[in-house]
Amino acid sequence: MVLETTTNHHLLSDEAYMHEALRQAEQAASEGEVPVGAILVHENTIVAMGRNARERRQDPTAHAELIVIREAAEKLQSWRLTGTTLYVTLEPCLMCAGAMLQARIPRLVFSTWDPKAGACGSLFTLHEDNRLNHQIAVTHGILENESRDLLQRFFQRLRQDQPLTMT
Repeated sequence: MVLETTTNHHLLSDEAYMHEALRQAEQAASEGEVPVGAILVHENTIVAMGRNARERRQDPTAHAELIVIREAAEKLQSWRLTGTTLYVTLEPCLMCAGAMLQARIPRLVFSTWDPKAGACGSLFTLHEDNRLNHQIAVTHGILENESRDLLQRFFQRLRQDQPLTMT
């Protein structure tokens, strides 16, 4: 199984990088976006940072992960993002997991599970499907509470601002 829990080997750097992704998620929340942030690291250097922008761009594909993958590919001048790690505050969906596979990203670190749309362990295990020509090593649970709390506060605020409708 490719899915792994936090290991001491990556703990310090994974946590530091996840703090950066969490800052992106907080920025997304302040912009009225679902608070998901992502960063892509290549050779211990952050090459791309992003956050959800679906509302702002009115683009269903403007997920944090896709924004980061596009930016990193442009900066690195390659669609193959080998030697990278993607850090994201929420488990990627099918679209984002598929893009990661296409980009040949070898490692994913995410904070919290997405039981409604997650494709890297919750609903699907796309990252380890042996029928595909690439698999992704996954670490989860880095800053899980912080990420989950941010998402819960965002949706709670959103529900409170919505008028009650009667059917």
